[in-house]
Amino acid sequence: MNVNFKEALIHAFPEMILYKDEPLKKYTYTETGGPADILAFPNTSAQVKALVDYCRNEDIPWIVLGNASNLIVRDRGIRGVVIMLLEMKQIKLEGETIIVESGARLIEVSQVARDASLTGFEFACGIPGSVGGAVFMNAGAYGGEIKDIFVSAEVLLPSGEIITMDQDSMAFRYRHSQIQELGGIVLSSRFALKKGNPLEIKAKMRELTELREAKQPLEYPSCGSVFKRPEGHFTGKLVQDAGLQGYTLGGAQISMKHAGFIVNINQATATDYIQLIAHIQAVIKEKFAVTLEPEVRIIGEE
Repeated sequence: MNVNFKEALIHAFPEMILYKDEPLKKYTYTETGGPADILAFPNTSAQVKALVDYCRNEDIPWIVLGNASNLIVRDRGIRGVVIMLLEMKQIKLEGETIIVESGARLIEVSQVARDASLTGFEFACGIPGSVGGAVFMNAGAYGGEIKDIFVSAEVLLPSGEIITMDQDSMAFRYRHSQIQELGGIVLSSRFALKKGNPLEIKAKMRELTELREAKQPLEYPSCGSVFKRPEGHFTGKLVQDAGLQGYTLGGAQISMKHAGFIVNINQATATDYIQLIAHIQAVIKEKFAVTLEPEVRIIGEE
């Protein structure tokens, strides 16, 4: 990677929004994280492909952040190019199918479906992530998962090839899709919904929103649910039973409202988060012989 790659890349893509040495804590939901060498906001699939092709040819590392909701970026930041797809947010209806670009927020997609009296997307009405990130990790809440409504996705592979992946090729399982193995970028996705009763759809979304507001610590920055649910257990209950609720390390605290969340209560660093995650894992392993696996992605330089 050429030491002067930043200026060369900015010169190569004059039509794209690009920031140099941009602090990622301005974008992450934890409000932590060091700088990206280059932070890019492409607004079309063609721009994403051109950027990835350029990085591959120039031997520049790249990574996609989604909308950085279920993510921790380490304090030294990320070398190379960080791609955020937030400018790619088109939502289109074709009968009972909804076609969505990856940067669209799940909450907005659920509202478009609601307004069209389409049912199936209600479970996502409170998930703060983007569609691309949700497909990448098979996001879910309140008994629903992306795989339940997924039809297909256009995916850009690191090689530069764009392929269509269907339900079978995705090999969805709990918080996992085949895209994680391929290292690809979800460009857009299709979801199959059904005509529903508009009053019932609205009531369901209102109920789930109230549940989320009552149970989750939305008043503080956080990365959402920190750990995958261990089989036969609930993470929050394990943390409570271990006497850890409220435990604070630096500016990061195990939420008093929901023990499955870590919140930024006082200018926490990513290191505070990561060390607190490790502490929780160690205590739960020692007390209950249960291994907690992070749901949150942790990326960037140590």
